[in-house]
Amino acid sequence: MSEYSTVSFEVADGVATITLNRPHVLNSFENTMLEEFAEIWRVCRTDDGIRAIVLRANGDRAFSTGVDRNSGRYRHPNPFSEDDPGMFLGAKQNRVWKPLICAVHGMCAGGAFYWLNEADVIICSDDATFFDPHTTYGMVSALESVGLARRIPLGEAMRIALFGLDERMSSRRALEIGLVSEVLPREDLWKRADQLAHRLAAKPFMAVQGTVKAIWDGMSMSPSAGREVPLHYTHLGNAVGKLEMAQVSKPQWELR
Repeated sequence: MSEYSTVSFEVADGVATITLNRPHVLNSFENTMLEEFAEIWRVCRTDDGIRAIVLRANGDRAFSTGVDRNSGRYRHPNPFSEDDPGMFLGAKQNRVWKPLICAVHGMCAGGAFYWLNEADVIICSDDATFFDPHTTYGMVSALESVGLARRIPLGEAMRIALFGLDERMSSRRALEIGLVSEVLPREDLWKRADQLAHRLAAKPFMAVQGTVKAIWDGMSMSPSAGREVPLHYTHLGNAVGKLEMAQVSKPQWELR
């Protein structure tokens, strides 16, 4: 397994755990982190020993505050050749269909939404806050907020995008609008993310991966295509999934 300088990356029992590791700059990203994430997503996509993924962050104050405003990132001088950070950071833009769980604590701001917008499950600690500072700094909030508008009610996405540093969304509000599906005490966050990931890793692999891809692909389909195309995913995944099912015991369910 490669060594990375901006994150730690571990794989155990079918679960890949990615931990943002730049707490001294609130886990903001710059060129090195972008390049390392592109490599990490390639590994996650191609290694079928990885069946579920957890993304979390070191440090007390923040999950991530987006781009590192001091270090910046490389931008091609030709705007038509420029790469958006989401092309490096986004799991789905990198064709990763293994389920991704984001465990958010502290501040989650701006470019951090690249990760959240392409996560399958988001949980957070009770100290988490969500905001987008772009407009306060005279910048258009575009790709992050457009992705966010696909996950939460439009009015909520607009409010985060427009008000900048004037407001932060609480963990309670994030749960109410469905941005996160669970709020926990900070000390329980990582353990819970790991528990959920291992539950997914224990399921028939092709069934889980096919489900993730079908739902994400379906969001960009017309209603007519959404009634027809997903059938093909069952043809691809069900035969292998049913073979795996013989090795999977029925779990004890949890009420949430």
